[in-house]
Amino acid sequence: MTTPLRQDSRPDLPPSPTYEDVVAASQRIAGVAHRTPVLTSRTADALTGATLFFKAENLQRAGAFKFRGAYNAIARLPEEARKRGVVAFSSGNHAQAIAYAGQLQGVPRVIIMPQDAPAMKVAATKGYGGEVVLYDRYTEDREAIGRKLSAERGLTLIPPYDHEDVIAGQGTAAKELIEEVGHLDMLFVCLGGGGLLAGSALAAHALSPGCRVYGVEPEAGNDGQRSFRSGEIVRIPVPTTIADGAQTTYLGSRTFPIIRALAEDVVTVTDAMLVDAMRFFAERMKIVVEPTGCLAAAAVLNGIVPCRGKRVGIVLSGGNVDPQAFARFLA
Repeated sequence: MTTPLRQDSRPDLPPSPTYEDVVAASQRIAGVAHRTPVLTSRTADALTGATLFFKAENLQRAGAFKFRGAYNAIARLPEEARKRGVVAFSSGNHAQAIAYAGQLQGVPRVIIMPQDAPAMKVAATKGYGGEVVLYDRYTEDREAIGRKLSAERGLTLIPPYDHEDVIAGQGTAAKELIEEVGHLDMLFVCLGGGGLLAGSALAAHALSPGCRVYGVEPEAGNDGQRSFRSGEIVRIPVPTTIADGAQTTYLGSRTFPIIRALAEDVVTVTDAMLVDAMRFFAERMKIVVEPTGCLAAAAVLNGIVPCRGKRVGIVLSGGNVDPQAFARFLA
């Protein structure tokens, strides 16, 4: 495993965002974003030999942690930019979050979504008043489409993870978790483009010194693991996985240095492990967690990293899954 690097050993680490930005974001979203509950399970503790704390972001507004970063980023825009509107690209959760956060703040928003995005996520994005533009994720470049629309319409581009205000907003979930339960020995966070992991690492580093932070991604899409261990951003083709929120192909230029400096490691889980975790949450804890939202939990429940005797935080990142797909997964 690559020796973990710490923030004070990385002079090239971008000066922003910092934990102070996470604190400012928490104040900005207070009373708007839900302070989601922290759940526990004696069964999960017995299975792992650890004391587990699940941060239930599947119960967040718009169904995922993404609402935090989206609201924070839009709230930080100058008034003229707010009038013109924003454009974002996303497979679903960031799309819904931008659409909803923009609706609450009276800001026009255009959302670029893949044609094969879950129907429920597309419908919800439209329901929040977002203008949806569809593209083929296998043949078209969503970032290029976003830049084009930004230039043509004067819209501010808010990417799903590689943005200082988005990272700071996402870090508020881990901040709340540690404030509620106290010191953690380990924190597991799902990894797509790295916004949640980077923000969580900033919060854990500040509030729970010595806490080891792990990113978890699907086995089929291990660009983050390869990047972390090689020391440079690795790009991969679009991975085939049920974790649609983690079908990213590379980490962000803003998220990667923070992850590289502050995370302990990046590990992977199989789709079968995600299905087992979904079933566990449905049967034992009576909650719906989408496949991507199960990444961190699957790593712990399957012993990918030994946790026995440790106090372990787990971020359940979202609950937006089509009912039909959910039924198929659990059948």
